[in-house]
Parts: sequence; structure tokens; C-alpha cells
Amino acid sequence: MTATDTHRAIEAVWRIESARLIAGLARMVRDVGLAEELAQDALVIALERWPESGVPDNPGAWLMATAKHRAIDRLRRSKRLERKHEELGRELEARREIAVGEFEAAVDDDVGDDLLRLMFTACHPVLSPEARVALTLRLLGGLTTEEIARAFLVPEPTVAQRIVRAKRTLAEARVPFEVPRGAERAARLSSVLDVLYLVFNEGYAATAGDDWTRPALCEDALRLGRILAELAPTEPEVHGLVALMEIQASRLGARIGPSGEPVRLLDQDRARWDQLLIRRGLAALARAETLGGAVGPYALQAAIAACHGRARTPGETDWARIAALYDALAQLTPSPVVELNRAVAVGMALGPAAGLELVDALTSEPSLKGYHLLPSVRGDLLAKLGRFEEARAEFERAAALTRNTRERRLLLERAIGSTR
Repeated sequence: MTATDTHRAIEAVWRIESARLIAGLARMVRDVGLAEELAQDALVIALERWPESGVPDNPGAWLMATAKHRAIDRLRRSKRLERKHEELGRELEARREIAVGEFEAAVDDDVGDDLLRLMFTACHPVLSPEARVALTLRLLGGLTTEEIARAFLVPEPTVAQRIVRAKRTLAEARVPFEVPRGAERAARLSSVLDVLYLVFNEGYAATAGDDWTRPALCEDALRLGRILAELAPTEPEVHGLVALMEIQASRLGARIGPSGEPVRLLDQDRARWDQLLIRRGLAALARAETLGGAVGPYALQAAIAACHGRARTPGETDWARIAALYDALAQLTPSPVVELNRAVAVGMALGPAAGLELVDALTSEPSLKGYHLLPSVRGDLLAKLGRFEEARAEFERAAALTRNTRERRLLLERAIGSTR
């Protein structure tokens, strides 16, 4: 194996093992930032040694053992621990011995709980949504700062600052590295799911830039969602989110035309939909429903996606059921965006005039003032009603609001087409 091949292998190993490595270390040192430093130290040593010795049979265990030894050295010589020892006496010494003992057993630990703890820590509400996304992709997705910046079209220093500040905030707030219980667990789980879906959505429909989709982000979110489903198998909303992402991801290949242009849902070639992902999504939705309890927002959205996934042609879509599901979603999590989606479903089920009436009621909503999909939906309904000049104006307004180049081009084309 050449040095180049070895470096590629190390990159692949890091992407696979880094989350487990950092999670195991964070449990022991109780500091996410320090855990990442130790993991990075182990990676540097691997980059130095593996080109000569070759990639070990169990690279993950090698990295953990190396990081473990680095951490033990730090524990034993840490001035901070010495100061705490003076303050806390025998209690701290006992804790230090326990920590060292944990390190020595680390290679054989079941890291499932550690990954779950890391997810809850990276998505802690003390952090801003942007910081949660960046830290999750960094620690759990194994992405570099450059990759995160490129995916979200923000400067690399901005992402680096978010990550540094997030780790500092967690340390200063003394956020415990644990899976919370009771009501706090439910609230924190909601934050974890929201972060994963934010990542997925940015991949599914990029908010800015030249690409209509960024499939790698969808893959990262889906992979983390599947891991979470294994770690929290009794949480219906976890399976609901996985179901939603699986079914949505099944359409990624059909959402882009030959030249990279966006293809709308009703115009997609459904033969290009990934049936395996649809089946996986439907199975995850069934698990969510089997677990019982109140149906959550992700399970409801997954049920909506399932209506599309089951329809072999656009004409077979059960728009009446989709409208009813949006009614339920609006009651559970009322928002103008949900109402806009409900208006689309009503327009498909009962006709464009019914949909337009609902959309017109949203035009004065302050939160939708800069939301490009409001005039886009309105333009579509107006075009169906034959009000082409009004439709053109709406499509042009939508084009002016979107920051995605591909979507802007599509909207301008629709504006021109609506007057023909």
C-alpha cells in the first residue's frame, strides 16, 4: 500500500470511527473539546505511523488505545487536577482513580450509550441552532471545518468560531455528558431531531448557492438518524424522523435534471425514485406507529411523505389524506409554513381556488414576508386559474427572494412560461 493509499484509508477510518472515539473519550474526560483534542492527537500519530507499519486490523481500537494513553498522561500530570485535588481532597483522588480505570477499560466498552450522550451534548439547547449543527457535523458527522463551511456556504472562519464557542459554552455551562431523563430528555431529544432535520433539509433543498441539492448532507443526517434509532429504539419520533428522511432521500436522484436543473415533484420520473429507501421509510414509519402514544410532528410528516412514496403516478396521490395530515400537523405544531403546505394540499384536493383562498390569508403574515415559497405557491395557483399576469409577478417576486441560483432560474422560467 502506498503512502497515498494509506492516507486515504486513514481518512476513511476517521470518518467512520471519529464519532465513537470522541464519544468514548468525552464520557471519561467530561469535556467535549478535550475529547476532540485527544482524538485528533491519535489521528496525528496514526498519520505518522501507519504509512510505515500499515493500517492495523482494528483501526478504531488502535485509535482509542492511543487516545487513551494520551489522556491518562494528561490526567496524571494535569495541574488543573492537582489544584482540584487540593480543594477536594480524597474525593477528587477517588474520582481520578475511577477515571483512569475507565480509560483502561475503554477499548472494550460498548460505545452505544456514549454516542447517545454525545448527540445530546452537541445538540444542547444552551447552544444556538447554528452552533448545534456545526458541532454535530464536526463531532458526529466527522466533517472538517472546511467541509461544513462549503456545505452551508459560509466562511470557514465563521464555522471554526462557532465550533470553538460551542465547546467553550458547553464547558462554561458545565453541561453534563449524559442522557437526560424525564421531561428534560423529551426536550433535548426534540433538539437532537431538529438538528438532524436541519442538516438533512439543507442537503435536500439548498438554501443558497449554485447546487439545488447537496446529497452528502442528506447522507450524513440519515446515517446519524439511523444510529439514533438504534440507540433509542423506543422513541416513536426518532423512527418518525428516520422514516421522513428515508422517503425524502428516495427522491434525490429525480429532483435534478440532466443539466442540474431542479425538477418539481409532480414532474419527476418516479422510476428514478429509490424503492429500497421508500421501503425502509415505510418500515420506520410502521415502527413509529407501533410504538403508540401521541403521533408527533415527524411521524405526521413521514405519513405525508409516504402518501407520495406509495403513489406510482402523480394522479394516484391521495391529496385528501395529505390535506388531513396537514390539518393534524397544524394543530400539533401551528406555523405559517405548515399552513402554506396545507394550502398546497387543499389546492390539489379541492382545486386551485380553494388553495388560493388559504394562501391569500397568509400574505400578511410577517414571518413569511421574505419566504420565497409563499409567492411561488401563489404564482402556481394563479397560473392554474388562468390568471397569468398575476402569476408572472408572483414568480418574479419569488425569484428575487430565493438565494439559490438553480431555483431562481426555475422561477424565472416559470414566470416567462406563465404568460405564454
